[in-house]
Amino acid sequence: MKTLNNTLFVTGTDTGVGKTCISRALVDYFVSQGERVAPLKPVASGSAIRDGVLQNDDALILMHAANIALEYSAINPYVFKEPIAPHIAAAKSQVQIDIHYLNQCHQRLADKADRVIVEGAGGWQVPLTKALSMADWVAQQQWPVILVVGLRLGCINHARLTYLDMMAKKMPLAGWVVNTIDADVLESEAIIADLLHFIKAPLLGVVPWLGNGNKAEEAVFTPDMRQYLDFSLLPCVRR
Repeated sequence: MKTLNNTLFVTGTDTGVGKTCISRALVDYFVSQGERVAPLKPVASGSAIRDGVLQNDDALILMHAANIALEYSAINPYVFKEPIAPHIAAAKSQVQIDIHYLNQCHQRLADKADRVIVEGAGGWQVPLTKALSMADWVAQQQWPVILVVGLRLGCINHARLTYLDMMAKKMPLAGWVVNTIDADVLESEAIIADLLHFIKAPLLGVVPWLGNGNKAEEAVFTPDMRQYLDFSLLPCVRR
């Protein structure tokens, strides 16, 4: 059984900030480094029936980027139709999200891969059950985290609150990415400067406005993003 050291968890300051795009870029990067990479989207809501099976666009993007052949259910153990908070979607579907099962799903991927990229749902503190949030689960695992900051009005508050909670949980923050999701955001350089002073972790890149490809909810990955990201700055990368 492999350790959890080669897992990275991708979270965001909110929903729709580009977690899937950055997760896809991470998969591509580690594949280019010669690693066997498996993605995991533990919980996804906002899905559609494809070939008779409920599937989520974000999970499919990650599955197709992997260089290990995996069944959809291995990538996305819990999938719900409505685009609502996972714990509410689960309750409406009379499903209980089982953390032990998610751990087993992760371990099966870790046994097959050199690297596992786990993409969260919504923001850092999204609930999975009435008693446990995504943040609580990831804190139990102590996976290194990559924070995606959606650059728009209000992101300083969201980023600071997320970072403070991570530090309170003694989370290893491996790095953070600024992803411009508002073409008209004002004082972007001042916002980034403020966050650079506040967040004590490597800034892995600033992605400018690239159109709808920046938005996770559009389920579009923009290859141009890669030129703005430097994942070699991650402490978990072999040098």
